[in-house]
Amino acid sequence: MTLMASSAFAGETAALDTGDTAWILVATALVLFMSLPGLALFYGGLVRIKNVLSILLQCFAISGIVTILWLAVGYSIAFSDGNAFAGGLSKMFFTGITKDTLVGTIP
Repeated sequence: MTLMASSAFAGETAALDTGDTAWILVATALVLFMSLPGLALFYGGLVRIKNVLSILLQCFAISGIVTILWLAVGYSIAFSDGNAFAGGLSKMFFTGITKDTLVGTIP
């Protein structure tokens, strides 16, 4: 029943919902707070005690580098038009992404 109600308003453009945006940010933060220390402690347990701090810092540095790479080119490769295997670089550094190009209420 709810699917039919939402499709009735398909012609209208949906505005971004602040609640949806907040939920996406909170969920992302919770996943990062759970997985990054867990991954760092896992790899820290595989090395000798003198190398644990180095492994912890490497895990956090790599997560920062991967975040920057995703923002620079990863989004474009995942979501732009391209061939059957990967997208193109037309949305590199979020080029052409505006509020009007978003679909739905979740950014």
